[in-house]
Amino acid sequence: MTGKILVSACLMGHAVRYDGRAKPLLHPAIDRWREEGRLVAICPEMSAGMVVPRPPAEIAVGATGEDVLTGTARVMEISGGDITDGFLRAAENALALAQETGCRYALLIDGSPSCGSSFIYDGTFSGEKHPGDGVTAALLKRAGVEVYSDREIDRLAVRIAAAE
Repeated sequence: MTGKILVSACLMGHAVRYDGRAKPLLHPAIDRWREEGRLVAICPEMSAGMVVPRPPAEIAVGATGEDVLTGTARVMEISGGDITDGFLRAAENALALAQETGCRYALLIDGSPSCGSSFIYDGTFSGEKHPGDGVTAALLKRAGVEVYSDREIDRLAVRIAAAE
């Protein structure tokens, strides 16, 4: 076995999303990886003390998680609250867990200002999306963790099989 997989807790059926829901990912690979003991679940936001439910949050208009990491963008709640520090702490917690448990890969829910890896919402709270990473995905990638979105599970399965 070549590596563990950090996975968004909401994809594992945990009701931890901002709206108090889960978004379970049902796939034979998830079942296989669970049986093999590869999956390490985390909700970065919950690890940083954020509550469920919580107000929707998006990275400031047009920016990405990488911009948040460099200090040039903020994560804002729909109500106007700046929760950037919490998202930075969440990303640091996820990276620490990945490193402690030997996760070489991450399977994260797309669209999230934390876990998005191919798209995130554009900061207008209008439902519009744009390409980019959330804060956690960006930090994991910086550290060399291979990040895949929930829509890329087949690609991840192929990657893991090729590595073994």
